[in-house]
Parts: sequence; C-alpha cells; structure tokens
Amino acid sequence: MTVRFKSFLIVAIALAVTGCAGQKTHDLLNKTTVAVPASDIAATHEIFVATTRQRATKDPRQVYDGDRSLTTSFARVDVTVPKSHKVGAIERVKGSANSNPAKDFTAKDVTFYEGAPQFAKAVGADIAMRGDRALVFVHGFNNGFDDGIYRLTQIAHDTKYPGTPVLFSWASSGKTTGYIYDKESANAARDDLEATLRMLAKTRVKSIDIIAHSMGTWVTMEALRQLAITGDRDLDGKLGYVILASPDIDVDVFKKQMIRYGKPDKPFAILLSADDRALKLSSLISGDKPRVGDYGNAADLASYGVSVVDLSQAKGGDRLNHAKFADNPILVQLLGDRLRAPAGLASAEPDPAQLNNLGQGLGKAVGSVAEIVITTPFKVLTIATGG
Repeated sequence: MTVRFKSFLIVAIALAVTGCAGQKTHDLLNKTTVAVPASDIAATHEIFVATTRQRATKDPRQVYDGDRSLTTSFARVDVTVPKSHKVGAIERVKGSANSNPAKDFTAKDVTFYEGAPQFAKAVGADIAMRGDRALVFVHGFNNGFDDGIYRLTQIAHDTKYPGTPVLFSWASSGKTTGYIYDKESANAARDDLEATLRMLAKTRVKSIDIIAHSMGTWVTMEALRQLAITGDRDLDGKLGYVILASPDIDVDVFKKQMIRYGKPDKPFAILLSADDRALKLSSLISGDKPRVGDYGNAADLASYGVSVVDLSQAKGGDRLNHAKFADNPILVQLLGDRLRAPAGLASAEPDPAQLNNLGQGLGKAVGSVAEIVITTPFKVLTIATGG
C-alpha cells in the first residue's frame, strides 16, 4: 500500500465513520436565544474552564478556537439544560437556528478571568460552596471548545455530581482530518493540565476526580506521570477517581506510563470496548497497533493496578461506539452512583449488589442477552444481562 493511498484511505474512513462531510462551526454562543419560561429549564450549570486554546477572533461565537496558545487561559461558562433533556443525550441546536433553551443545551454567559490567581479564587470559592470536590473532564480528539463544554455539562447533570465541574480544554482542531495536529496539541498541553491540577489541589478541595476521554486520556496520563516524577502523584492525598474512557493510547506506552506512576491507591478505571470504531481508525493511523480502549487483554492491563470495564456489548449512543460511558443512560447512572461516593470512602472492589442492578438495567437497555466484564487486579466479575 502506497503512502499516498494509505493517507487517502485514512481520510475516507474518517469521513465515513464520523459522517461529518459538512462544515461544523463549533459555535458555542448562538446569534439569538429564544426567551422561555424558567419552568422549561431543568438546571443551570457553571462550568469552570482551563484551556490551552486561543481566543476566537474570526468567529467570537466559538469563544475559543482550535489554535494553540502557549499559556493557559481561564473562564467560566454558564449552561442551561432543558427540562425535556434525556439522560445520555446532548440536545443541541442545528446549524444556524436560534437556540431554544426549552429544547437545547444553551450557553448563556461567559466570564473570562485575567489569570491563574483570579481563576483560583473563583473556582476555590465554588468548590468550598459545593462540598469540597471537583470533577476535571479532559475531552478527546476532534472536539471543539463547545463539544467539551456541553459534554461536561451533560456528565455533571446526568450523574448528579455534587462538586464543581472543571473542563480542561486542550487545542483540538475539531476536524476529523486533524489527528496528527491534535496529537501534538495533546503533547503540548501536558504541563498545563499538571499545573491546573496543582492549582485545584491548593484550594480547600478534598477530592479531585478526573474523567478523561479518548485522546484526552493521553494528556491525563502524561500529567499524572509528571506528578509521580516529582513525588506528588496523588496531589497530597487529594486525587480521587481516575476514569479513562476509550483511551486512545498505544498499549505499550500506557504500560510504561503506569510503571512510572505506580499502582494506584484510589479507584482507577479503564473503560474499553471492542466495537469502538473511532479507535479502529486511530489504530490504522498508528501502524495497526492496538489502543488501550479496544485492547483484548483486560487481565494484562489490570496487572498494573487498574480496573478494566469491558463495555463491548453495551449499547452506544451513536455508530462510533466511542462515548458509551456518557451516552448510555444505564452506564451514566452507574458512573453517577460511583462518583457521588467520595473516592476515599469507595472500595476498590465493585459492589456485587450494584453490579446486579446494573446488569438488570443494561439488559433492558440493550434488549438482548449481553454482559459487562469487570477485570480488577484481584478477580474477574461478569455481569450477565437478559433482555
């Protein structure tokens, strides 16, 4: 296969898999917003932001675009969720239509902070008000600033997370053809995520939970590795859950990262799925090498001290099967049940009763016989479900 043909094939698969042949503006702010009664709004979420993106100048409605900044910027975005919202979904306005808060997730206000001290004061006050916990979400490949904002809003809302949501938004181009650019942007953002985690740890926060998705898991693992090198891998005891969903990391690289980090002291989970089509593309680009998110040897990964949750038979919200952790209502419910209990109080071993409830719920959602396999460093648990 020639290099030119393989490049063409990669682009063709990317477009076919994503179904993204048209233009996507990545506008966060709409031109106009329809006025609706307060009774049509389920909640307003304040999303704090640390980002390595540049401020959008060509289209200010994007707020931050896909270009890289050499410094970290800080903001807060207030997002409303409609009362008609369905768990696992992100209801968004189509194209250039007016945003209707009664039907759509709607960003209504953006606050910019002048620098890290001002941001730290604001986010610290919010953390203190909400119960001393923070949830850091690190998005993946092909995500605009808007995608990360709305996904974290959905996760915070659907899981009923009790603390402060913080988006770490690195400079993804938001294009299906931008894989290599995104990979380099992820590399460039490692220090910024590390600094953001250290900043949060200096507040009165008691637990910093992390959910990272896709290529965002690379940024996260590198930041954790750097913390370990400095002798502060658990942020002075404040690191909580670490959840790596659909990790877009070479398996051998992940093993080396875990060797440097060491076996975790708090719950550390990998969510993978053999039918993840986005990771099939990543594997092709990366020389046909397996990615952690679709790796077939869970016991091998678990030997590094992590729990591996195989979601291969769980139903995804779209044909990519790349975001099951957030778009499958039953899995979102399980994630929420787990996150609401502080990591310091949670057992490293899953609760059998909770697993049985999950199995029954998943069976109804899938509509057929299925199973979830959880491989821990100690044992393998299979949740059988029936439709």
